[in-house]
Amino acid sequence: MAIEQQISQSIITGIEQLYDAKVSAAQIQLQKTKKEFTGHLTLVVFPFLRISKKSPELTAQAIGEYLQANEPAITGFNVIKGFLNLTIAPACWLTLLNEINANPRYGIVPVTENSELVMIEYSSPNTNKPLHLGHVRNNLLGYSLAEIMKANGYNVVKTNIVNDRGIHICKSMLAWEKWGEGATPESTNKKGDHLIGDYYVKFDKMYKKELAELQAAGQTKEESESNSTLMKEAREMLLKWEAGDKAVVELWTMMNNWVYAGFDQTYKKMGVDFDKIYYESTTYLEGKDLVLEGLEKGVFYRKEDGSVWADLTPDGLDHKLLLRGDGTSVYMTQDIGTAKLRFRDYPINKMIYVVGNEQNYHFQVLALLLDKVGFDWGKDLVHFSYGMVELPEGKMKSREGTVVDADDLMDEMINTAREISQELGKLDNLTQEEIDNICRVVGLGSLKYFILKVDPRKNMTFNPKESIDFNGNTGPFIQYTYARICSVLRKAAEQAIEIPTALPTNTLIAEREENLIQTISEFSTTVKQAGTEYSPAFIANYIYDLVKEYNQFYHDFSILREEDLQLKAFRLVLSANVAKVVKEGMALLGIEVPERM
Repeated sequence: MAIEQQISQSIITGIEQLYDAKVSAAQIQLQKTKKEFTGHLTLVVFPFLRISKKSPELTAQAIGEYLQANEPAITGFNVIKGFLNLTIAPACWLTLLNEINANPRYGIVPVTENSELVMIEYSSPNTNKPLHLGHVRNNLLGYSLAEIMKANGYNVVKTNIVNDRGIHICKSMLAWEKWGEGATPESTNKKGDHLIGDYYVKFDKMYKKELAELQAAGQTKEESESNSTLMKEAREMLLKWEAGDKAVVELWTMMNNWVYAGFDQTYKKMGVDFDKIYYESTTYLEGKDLVLEGLEKGVFYRKEDGSVWADLTPDGLDHKLLLRGDGTSVYMTQDIGTAKLRFRDYPINKMIYVVGNEQNYHFQVLALLLDKVGFDWGKDLVHFSYGMVELPEGKMKSREGTVVDADDLMDEMINTAREISQELGKLDNLTQEEIDNICRVVGLGSLKYFILKVDPRKNMTFNPKESIDFNGNTGPFIQYTYARICSVLRKAAEQAIEIPTALPTNTLIAEREENLIQTISEFSTTVKQAGTEYSPAFIANYIYDLVKEYNQFYHDFSILREEDLQLKAFRLVLSANVAKVVKEGMALLGIEVPERM
């Protein structure tokens, strides 16, 4: 913020005058003063002790006295050990509020034609099952990170890689062929992804039944798995698909189209989207070509069984398989192929993969391989590694049908929001259309906020009941505060109170009001930090702190009943800018805020 820059410059000048020494702006450590101390900004003086050759307390005292005498923005100071707490003049806060008020998108860096291009991959679903709770965290993190990077001035391309080939897909296809009796999404009145997921579960159930029968007949576990006719048929189907068998490809196309239609509905409801979707069925062939090209150039090597490998031991890793002996590709090969297509389609400066932390090693290897095959951004790719998400009951398993589907979870959240809002009387005097929209916004906002407020690197437990609470660090608490501010601004408009575009800087404001302006101003640095550290949690927890601070202000001060017109105008401008930042910040998390609630 401008105040910090102004004071930093005065500190540099002061140290030069006091100690005849030059320091850089990077050596000036200014931070927000802790709530238990008096002041707005705190200077850490320890870096200057070698220059002053005095104790931390005496050094801080000397710099404080200089600033109070020479910097108009400073009206007072106090020293706590090696920390100099500075009090900023009220006029400075009012000037800052005017600057924030004049900028409709305060804290957001505009994208220009010279902006670097960042591609962010997220979602990466399999076409043998619907999206589940784990995908929800992935999609919400990916979408939010894309919005945060845009807000930091990057040109962003949101991309998805759909895993639409492989043995797991054939399991669903085979089960539908054997037991589906021609079922379609229309005939069953089921979303296509849910229908196909049922047959994935069915395959696993019948496979286990077959293994149990073979083992009951005297076969070992290994023998029964080797002799399973069901698994053999699935593998044969995969080979037919890879060979382009007409009937198998037609079945694959029909069932995948059902799944894509289902995914589209889920993404729309979740509020996430993509600029470009890639499919493994296309990219794995591209990857094979690149690997064979690397083999010719001596970048990779072939073993006696015909398999192709990369030797990564000079990089501190091991030998990595890229093509099996029969010429079929592995996941790594597909990722190389996908990178090739993406680099062809876009001038990528940075690539960010939003993938769970169980794939950490995979991305270490991928970064090295992409560098070896000639992608400039290869070694600098970012694996946005996030922790797993569980329910209070524990882990989920797709094959056993114990996952929580994203669709079911979103519906449950919306219904719970409806029940709680009705109990609290928050839906009174609203039309049915308004009620439905508010329940959707609050339900999904609860889900998104609860997931995004957690440090992405940590594992987390999602508790639906805890997330929908109109008090505490939750989405509904923030949404309700925003609606409250909108109500105040509507009443001001009804009373024909004009909100000024600029405030006089001689308005007498309270310390809590100064603190609230300071908190609003921190939005820009928070957006920058969230982009640098790839963490939407910074935004979420900042908004909660801002809203908490505003609610205390709202409790302690009159706004519309304030008799001093200058003070009333100030508090309306202050409230409007809190609302502006809350709306902008929540949008970076993919969360809507209702104007009535």
